[in-house]
Amino acid sequence: MSNRPELESETGSRHVLRIENLRKQHLHHDGKQKEELVVLDDISFDVDEGEFVTILGPSGCGKTTLLNIVAGMEPFDGGLVTVNGARVSSPGVGTVIIFQEDALFPWLTVEENVAFGLRNMRVGKEERIRIAREYIEMVQLGQFSHSYMHQLSGGMKQRVAIARGLAMNPQILLMDEPFGALDYRTREILQEQIQQIHERSRKTILFVTHDVREAVSLGDRVILMSRRPTRIKRQYVVDVPRPRSVEDPRLHELIMNVLKDLKDEVSYSGIPHEQNVSTLGEN
Repeated sequence: MSNRPELESETGSRHVLRIENLRKQHLHHDGKQKEELVVLDDISFDVDEGEFVTILGPSGCGKTTLLNIVAGMEPFDGGLVTVNGARVSSPGVGTVIIFQEDALFPWLTVEENVAFGLRNMRVGKEERIRIAREYIEMVQLGQFSHSYMHQLSGGMKQRVAIARGLAMNPQILLMDEPFGALDYRTREILQEQIQQIHERSRKTILFVTHDVREAVSLGDRVILMSRRPTRIKRQYVVDVPRPRSVEDPRLHELIMNVLKDLKDEVSYSGIPHEQNVSTLGEN
């Protein structure tokens, strides 16, 4: 295992996240005996500053577990996880996580929700308001700054959650299927907007999804996880300029290749395809 202090990639970009030989296991008890259930096995990859990396894999393979480990919310059993060279062992080491459920405070306005974390960081009131408004404008909700959550649609709430995460100025924005509970058209809109937000903020994003089209459309790189015990099966570089369209033959070809590899993993797991694979995001 390497404990190298340098954080430069081969291309000269700075590694914000480094995962080396990560292993995670659970103790399983079937009523007769205990055995170790390996969830993640020898996972290694780096994420560069400003990179948008998406993670795919069969249902139950440990994608959310991996994100929770990076966020410092879940322990692991072997390997090393660092953010900007600092070992991750507890929450708050340069990361903010956004879940499928928005987890906003219904009794606070949009502006107050976005500024909430800054208040906990003891940022002054004027500065909190300035920062909150900056990111509310970035997610195109300026006219709703003083609205409450019950007055917003599901997609708007997720934009508030994204603004709140960005306002905290994390080294890495972690996103766990943030659009999974939304209808198809709203997801399409937010997929376009998160690309715009990424271009403007240049934040490093690690994004978990079960949707192949979403993963390829959004990511600079797609990491495909295998069935359990989970390893990295393949990584794909998405060398297609933005804004992207799935009608682009290069993007469509890559979507089909990733889908084929994912279906192979689902077949090996013995679980029907429809329970694991969203081909192009229809469901």
